[in-house]
Amino acid sequence: MPMKDKLQTRTWTFEGFHRELGQVPLIMGIVNVTPDSFSDGGQFLAQQAAVDHAMKLTTEGADILDVGGESTRPGANEVSLDEELRRVIPVIEQLVKLTTVPISVDTSKAEVARHALRAGACIVNDISGLLFDPDMIEVCRESRCGVSVMHIQGTPRTMQAEPHYDDVVGEICEYFAERLATLEQAGIAPERIVLDPGIGFGKTAQHNLEILSNISAFQALGRPVLIGHSRKRFLKKLIQREVDERLFGTVGVTLALARQHVDLVRVHDVAANRDALAAYQAVCEPSFH
Repeated sequence: MPMKDKLQTRTWTFEGFHRELGQVPLIMGIVNVTPDSFSDGGQFLAQQAAVDHAMKLTTEGADILDVGGESTRPGANEVSLDEELRRVIPVIEQLVKLTTVPISVDTSKAEVARHALRAGACIVNDISGLLFDPDMIEVCRESRCGVSVMHIQGTPRTMQAEPHYDDVVGEICEYFAERLATLEQAGIAPERIVLDPGIGFGKTAQHNLEILSNISAFQALGRPVLIGHSRKRFLKKLIQREVDERLFGTVGVTLALARQHVDLVRVHDVAANRDALAAYQAVCEPSFH
């Protein structure tokens, strides 16, 4: 039967972008310009390979392209500013000439964000929630870009060393409330912000499942919610599959998130997730088909 609950839409608005979310999740396609990302490290390190991959994701239906030059997998080492700039800026410069799909830069360095925004990116996706670099808030404020505020416990190097919470959902909600208030006071309006609970960033598999089954708790803060679950390690505990065999598990989680009206999903495999969402919506929410 069609789902009867009334959909609540959330609006994400920043310079040049306005979307009402909460019906079908937008798909953010992952473009890792890195040698060591946990899933596709090294595949798209060359500039043209990264551009070609990004354009393939657009043809598969990506709503946003998220370009990153530093791996944030557990235990990852930091990349120098110069190296991160060398990896991502030429890719972004090419993409803005080739597509109108919004470009996001996945970075926690203010200088990388500044150069990416000048090159044509319009979203900053910061795993630290704009906390690792003291200049990041000002870069985002002055550019009027969209901002993805993520939760992480620790750093990529330390985050999986026995993460602990008394109430993982409640504690992340408190963190988001603080970040929203702080960023608004600094001049970044809430309507520019989406919230990412940070699947796998300082969480056990059980923590991740609690987060994934309680999307409404984060949406109660009034902002769209972004989930990045694609191919991640917690899926191994669920389906006993290695990283290159987690597509079906990823899609299963995407559909569970769609049932909760999550606003955005960040994935490697755009076509599979797009097709699954289209089929899901045709069956479960035909009024939006």
